Formats: sequence, structure tokens, C-alpha cells
Amino acid sequence: MPIPTLEFGSTGHRSTRLIFGAASLAAVSQDVADRVLDLLLQHGVNHIDVAASYGDAELRVAPWLRAHRDEFFLATKTGERTADAAYEQLQQSLERLGVDRIDLWQLHNLADPIEWDIALSPGGAIDAAVRAKQEGLVRFVGVTGHGAQIAATHR
Repeated sequence: MPIPTLEFGSTGHRSTRLIFGAASLAAVSQDVADRVLDLLLQHGVNHIDVAASYGDAELRVAPWLRAHRDEFFLATKTGERTADAAYEQLQQSLERLGVDRIDLWQLHNLADPIEWDIALSPGGAIDAAVRAKQEGLVRFVGVTGHGAQIAATHR
């Protein structure tokens, strides 16, 4: 039985209801990562979510993406809050993942009001996101957060 898909926000992509959180690849061998990623293909999972802060996860996904990039909606994240640092981290993520473009780049765990102010003010990470989108390095921009109150904070 295939995993159902749903429209992922306003991206036009129909993501499987199960999105693979690649944090689980942070500290595994390439062999283990390859076996896990092959399971995604076998079961039709079509959305990978990774982050610069997930140890070696971007590196573990990279060799596998060479053969399968077009089959996945690829998301990564930055924890940086200033434009220069966030843009530099995006460049590192692109290199580590071995790709020219990310489908979704997210400001990771944006929960603290002071961090919101920094990230969304001039010179903040949002400026890097706009630049990256204009340059074709990312298709979509988003935010993530954790905890029971995060939806209200983001709203």
C-alpha cells in the first residue's frame, strides 16, 4: 500500500504523509545511511528534511542524491540569524549535499522573540533567504520550531 500524499503548503509538491527526518543520519556510517535511504525509495517516501546542524547527515545524503535528486523534495535548515552567517551556511549545505538548489530552506527552530527580531530585521537571515531565492539556490523559504506553543508563536 503506497504512502498517501498531500499538497505541501503552497509549493505545488505532493509530499508523502511521512517526511524523512535525516537527523537520524547524523552519526551513522555511509553504508547504514545508504540502506536507510534505499528504504525510502522502496516505500515511496519523497521528501527529505535535513539541517546543517544535524552532524554528518547532509554528507550522508549527498552520495545518494547524485542518483536520486529528482525523486525528492529536499529541505535543509539554518540556525543562523544574520544574513551573512545564514548565507554562508546555505553555501556549506549546498556543497555538503552536492546539489545546486534546495527545494525548501528553513530558518530552524525560530521560537525566541528576540531571534525573530534579528532574523526578520534588515541584515537578518531573511535577507539571505531572499537573496538565495533570487539567485535560484532555494525554491521556497520557511521556518521551523519546536514545542506546544510554537504554532501560536509563528502565527
